[in-house]
This record gives sequence, C-alpha cells and structure tokens, in this order.
Amino acid sequence: MKNQIFKTNNDWTGTITRLSIGLILFPHGAQKMLGWFGGFGFTGTMSFFTDTMHLPWLIAFMVIVIEFIGSLSLIAGWASRIWSALAIVLMLGIILTSHLTNGFFMNWFGNQKGEGFEFHLLVIGLSIVTLINGSGKFSVDSKIVK
Repeated sequence: MKNQIFKTNNDWTGTITRLSIGLILFPHGAQKMLGWFGGFGFTGTMSFFTDTMHLPWLIAFMVIVIEFIGSLSLIAGWASRIWSALAIVLMLGIILTSHLTNGFFMNWFGNQKGEGFEFHLLVIGLSIVTLINGSGKFSVDSKIVK
C-alpha cells in the first residue's frame, strides 16, 4: 500500500505538475483558511459555504482542507497521488455546483454571468498526470519510498 501511494518516477513531470497544482490552489486555500489575498478566513468561508451555498459542514470543511493543506502537501510532494485525487473530486464538485451553468470560458471581459469551468479542467488534467506519475524529483514521497 505504501508503494502505491508514495511511489514516484524520479523525473520532472511529477515535479512540474504537482508544483503547478499546489501553487495554483495555495492562494485559494489561503483565502479560505487564513483570510489572505482578500479572503474571508476559515469562519467566514465556512459560514458562506454552509449558510449561503447550503453545503454540509463536512463538505465545506473538506474544500478548505483540500485547497489549503492539499496545496502545501503538493508543493512539498507529500502523498501527491492522494491530494491529486482529492483535487479532481474538488474541481468536479466546483464545476457541478457553481460553474457549469456559466459555460466553458472564463469571464475574461466581464460580459458573462459568472466564470466558466476551463480553469477547473486544467487543474483536473494536471491532477490526473500527477495521480499517474507521482510527485517526481525533490519530493517527500521520493524520500519515503527509499
């Protein structure tokens, strides 16, 4: 079981994909957990998710954990396969609950009702590559397997 989770190819593919996902998710997670980058912090985000979006508290909590702890874990290269799988589930959930009705494209020119889901598909694609390949070079996973 340990090998299935932590085994990684010692190449740049895993490194680039996990860092890309981690660095993309971190600001979003920091908004939700710490209130950085104009976010509402943990309490405000939990309130928004549960009161406004009517998500169950466990789902709201998991969104914050995946975006914050998951992003830091991906940057470090720790359990990248698990965090990538969770990022896929997260992005699919975000698409289905918030962005599907807005179409594919991001709202670059402000003429749509909201944002599309193209960004989320990119994160899903990177996550699939990381899920298959592992964490790559310079990762905690590569040290665990040795």
